[in-house]
Amino acid sequence: MKKSIVLVVLILVSFSNFAQKKKDLIKEVANLKAQASEMKLELAEIEKAKQLNLNDSLQNFSYAYGVSIGNNLKTVGIDSISRNAFALGLEDAIQGKEKLEIEAARRLTENTIRKIEEAENTTRNEKNIAFLAKNGKRPEVITTESGLQYEVLKKGDGAIPVAADKIKVHYTGMLIDGEVFDSSVERGEPAVFGVTQVIKGWQEALQLMPVGSKWMVFIPQELAYGERAVGGGLIPAYSALMFEMELLSIEK
Repeated sequence: MKKSIVLVVLILVSFSNFAQKKKDLIKEVANLKAQASEMKLELAEIEKAKQLNLNDSLQNFSYAYGVSIGNNLKTVGIDSISRNAFALGLEDAIQGKEKLEIEAARRLTENTIRKIEEAENTTRNEKNIAFLAKNGKRPEVITTESGLQYEVLKKGDGAIPVAADKIKVHYTGMLIDGEVFDSSVERGEPAVFGVTQVIKGWQEALQLMPVGSKWMVFIPQELAYGERAVGGGLIPAYSALMFEMELLSIEK
């Protein structure tokens, strides 16, 4: 009899545990369904936010302003942000509810951008130095005392310009990875300027080149634009430059 009672109790306990687990499972499934519904609503809002009507003046201005800010961020080396935090910052500033004081936000922004730029400049300069060191070991490359390097592609037999001269030249300017940032050849019109009106690397190269020559010139950053970024970021700060130069004539 006792065994029967124990067995019945165990069955009841097992049934009770099963029932409780079933309730917990049903509750968990309900929670998951609720979360899924919330996620669907959030995704719908995100998709709705992606819809853009540039014929609407507010959307047109907002998008244009976003493009402007995004381009500025890209220029200083920032390629990703927390969109949610960024949007909250904009909204809070517009409503005058900033969670950071304006001056503190400005300092944080400037310090972050400066650190990114310093790191990029250091890396770029190290790559430039390594590139020029390797390039200078090629037997066809001549390195001058200043660090300027050049390779003669075509020998000219004309006069060699002096500092006071004005010259006509065709050129293609590149970064050390081969990316072209300027080219008179592509424009189809040679450039004319005074020998001393250009960067130091050009000045030195021009006063070594006979008219009719075509050289590939490799200019260290200190003979180019140094710490300045130019051309709207086409030439970053501390960039070594390469130019294919053809000296066409000395102008009268």
